[in-house]
Amino acid sequence: MPAGEQETGTGHEHGTGHGSGDGQEHGISRKNFIVAAGAAGVGALALPTAVSAVAAPAQARAEQRPLTPTPKCDDGDDSPTHSQMEGPYFKPGSPERSSIVTPGMPGTPLTVSGIVYSMSCTPVAHALLDFWQADYYGNYDNYGYTLRGHQYTDASGRFTLRTIVPGLYPGRTRHIHVKAQAPYQPILTTQLYFPNEPRNASDMLYDPALLMQVQTVPGGRTAKFDFVLQVP
Repeated sequence: MPAGEQETGTGHEHGTGHGSGDGQEHGISRKNFIVAAGAAGVGALALPTAVSAVAAPAQARAEQRPLTPTPKCDDGDDSPTHSQMEGPYFKPGSPERSSIVTPGMPGTPLTVSGIVYSMSCTPVAHALLDFWQADYYGNYDNYGYTLRGHQYTDASGRFTLRTIVPGLYPGRTRHIHVKAQAPYQPILTTQLYFPNEPRNASDMLYDPALLMQVQTVPGGRTAKFDFVLQVP
């Protein structure tokens, strides 16, 4: 099992085919952000951040509050989705695919969907999203590309990822890694989290602004998250 994560160097350039990616509906206006793929986490400065652990009671209160759409996109003064460290398990060259599960793979099926926006609340078409995560047992595939893959948003900035709920390993709560990149723009490296996880309170990297909106549905779970990239 992995014994924890530490920051490593990021990325690659958009256009190479490799990675550098809760629920109400969103429509876009200058003064309103009507949800189209679901509410997402609160925007914040895109700086590598290690968030301090939060006391359990305070954490519980924070997770009970309604998620704030990210961002409001009202006057252009909101910030993009938080960045986080890459960790040691990223591999370039993942296959292009929207489903990273394989037949017979253990774990709860999970479908993650959302929209990638610019700071002006414009959906970003053909944005690159590269996802990687632990398997049901908390292990990463460091030799092949199990539970790894990249995809591109459609003309409306939408994406859908079919995966499983990741397992746990020492020192971390449940999370999914992602790199997001608008065409020919800088790469956002971040992590997505699950609400109501006991380890959220003790994980030093956990950031409530990166919570997905998760629901249990027949046959598995669904999650919603919209990315806001630091592009005009």
